[in-house]
Amino acid sequence: MTALPVSSSLRLRATSSPAALPGVTQPAYDRDRITVGVVHLGPGAFHRAHQAYYFDQLLAKDPRWGICAVSLKSPGARDALAPQDGLYTLAQLDEETTFRIIGSIVEVLVAPEDPPAVFARLSAPMTRMVTLTVTEKGYCLSSDGGLDESHPDIVHDLAHSREPVSSVGYLVEGLRRRFAVGLPPYAVVACDNLADNGWRLKAAVVAFATKVDPELAAWIEVQGRFPRTMVDSITPATDDALRTRVETATGLNDAWPIQREAFTQWVVEDVLDSDAPDLASVGVTLTDDVRGFERAKLRLLNGVHSTLAYVGILRGHETVFEAMSDPVLARLARDLMIEDIIPTLTAPRGLDLPVYAEAILKRFRNPEIRHLLAQIAWDGSQKLPFRIIGTLGDALDAGRSVDRLAVPLAAWMRFIRLRAAAGETIVDPLADKLIAVAATCTGEAKTDVAAFVTLDAVFPAGLAANPTFVAALEKAYANLA
Repeated sequence: MTALPVSSSLRLRATSSPAALPGVTQPAYDRDRITVGVVHLGPGAFHRAHQAYYFDQLLAKDPRWGICAVSLKSPGARDALAPQDGLYTLAQLDEETTFRIIGSIVEVLVAPEDPPAVFARLSAPMTRMVTLTVTEKGYCLSSDGGLDESHPDIVHDLAHSREPVSSVGYLVEGLRRRFAVGLPPYAVVACDNLADNGWRLKAAVVAFATKVDPELAAWIEVQGRFPRTMVDSITPATDDALRTRVETATGLNDAWPIQREAFTQWVVEDVLDSDAPDLASVGVTLTDDVRGFERAKLRLLNGVHSTLAYVGILRGHETVFEAMSDPVLARLARDLMIEDIIPTLTAPRGLDLPVYAEAILKRFRNPEIRHLLAQIAWDGSQKLPFRIIGTLGDALDAGRSVDRLAVPLAAWMRFIRLRAAAGETIVDPLADKLIAVAATCTGEAKTDVAAFVTLDAVFPAGLAANPTFVAALEKAYANLA
């Protein structure tokens, strides 16, 4: 978060919120009546634009679902929101931009600074749900999708299970405390772009708990509810331009406003019990086929997002809108969706895939959304296996061409090589390995592709040895030069 600009406006907080300019939507409930029913791990921009928005609506009907937001690493969210009593402004960017003050976050904690406060919330009887937006890397999973017991955070937590640092460690310790006093487990709702996110997280939690207390693990296995989910809303990073726009529109100075497109979607597997919040009443889709929605979104939206990011950066573009204004990239995006990705999908009930694809392309062309390609490009080693490589594997199995699907992977390789050569920061959990690989590259397709496909955390061994795949990668890599 950049420093807050100097301003003469009132700082947004509970006492100043009513003074917002006309047209700004205020919380439709008495915040003094709210109790905390949800603990959220990772209160970044997406959570505050998405889950907190849904709970903000729900609180108008049921005051039990206030949010305690827990930062596992950085105090940035706390430092911005605590002086504002947890309030912040959501700008919904569309043909007509609207502004809404969100009041659902009633407490912000920084886990490393106050672990007892976090555990008190996790073990409180009123806490019935824990949600997470910790990015793919925050789940500490290995390349095969299981718990990565070699991950430094997991190594630490297994040795000091009551003093955790990882999201998995905090979940297990919170559940252990509930188990010890006879409380039911909280529902754990993962909200990151990870295939079968709830199932994978449950497996990781049970695997960790088994190392700590097999009886606890058995209880979590039987009673724990970890629904799969799918989330969707384009949420560009906050910048000073947004702060100025929000201040002009609201008359209040907000340290960390959030912006997103007007479109938002939250799909949750219908396995929650009767004590869960009534999410359906505020527009959340409850379904028995999350995987269908999830796969369509991951492959059509996120996969093409990554394509636009890496190819767009190589072509000198800065934002998704700029990339979609490039006829070559706009054509690539649409052809990938219609010709390559949709044939690998089975539509869940109620989802028309070609219509959905065209709606995504329209969202990408929204001039009000300044979504930085560099932001999307972060953590590629974690994102690409779910966004592109699964699609490519299905296409290979079906005997279809993978020439276009190889383009984003080749563009990522070139992106990494050029960033490393320039000495620029590479934001990725595998940054050291990527830099080492890039150092061996020469710019020649055959040599460079051979170096990158040795990264088994990204490329499964069978795929890396597939001559059709390697040839497609080499061709794409050469064409991007």
